[in-house]
Amino acid sequence: MANLNGKVAIVTGGAAGIGKHYSRALAEAGAIVQILDIVDGTSYAAEIGATFHTCDIADESAVSRTVDAITASCGRIDILVNNAALYSSLPLARYDEIDTALWDQVMSVNVTGTFQMIRAIGPVMEAQGSGKIINITSGTTKKGMPNMLHYITSKGALVAMTRSLSRELGARNICINNLSPGLILSDSITANEDHVAAAEGPVIASRALKRHGYPEDLLGALLFLASDASNFITGQTIAVDGGSVNT
Repeated sequence: MANLNGKVAIVTGGAAGIGKHYSRALAEAGAIVQILDIVDGTSYAAEIGATFHTCDIADESAVSRTVDAITASCGRIDILVNNAALYSSLPLARYDEIDTALWDQVMSVNVTGTFQMIRAIGPVMEAQGSGKIINITSGTTKKGMPNMLHYITSKGALVAMTRSLSRELGARNICINNLSPGLILSDSITANEDHVAAAEGPVIASRALKRHGYPEDLLGALLFLASDASNFITGQTIAVDGGSVNT
């Protein structure tokens, strides 16, 4: 178990789906966890000893207010997990069936929202001379996936963002990396039967480890990237997908 005692960790989208598992794992490792979400996570935060903040990361002013409040309360921010994203609620659709409004919504949350979180928190980490940023991306950026062009494009943007920012933030001892899950059977994913039905067979067939992936499978890599054990790793992507993407 990683030792994150006293580290202040922010998890966006940390009150539902895989984000709940990230929040709990960080809390159990000793971090002071701050959960940001648009769904009410008050009771879950209390259950794991975290603090909940209602925040839409696509709203620039909401991000600024929330980060300012956390900084004032905690004095520092050590870990940022950019997990919030639109995915499981998206209907499968061909590229020519995706309307521009939905495309813009996906980019607003998945790309711009992540950028806004980093823009708000980066200066805090720079001032303290350390920090860990973990962007949750996707193995689909390596393999492609039909009928999810908006989502895959957004996650590809995060991979590029991470590589570029590693060059800007490294001089201040800030590490930024991607955690890249394969298809993970969280409660939010299994609620969308179309997603599971379309991907389940091909995904397992592509894996070296012939089984489903579960949220628990991601936690070791998450804690590694959040801890001092990864202090000389930045700009990288760690795939946790049972060997589906084998590079």
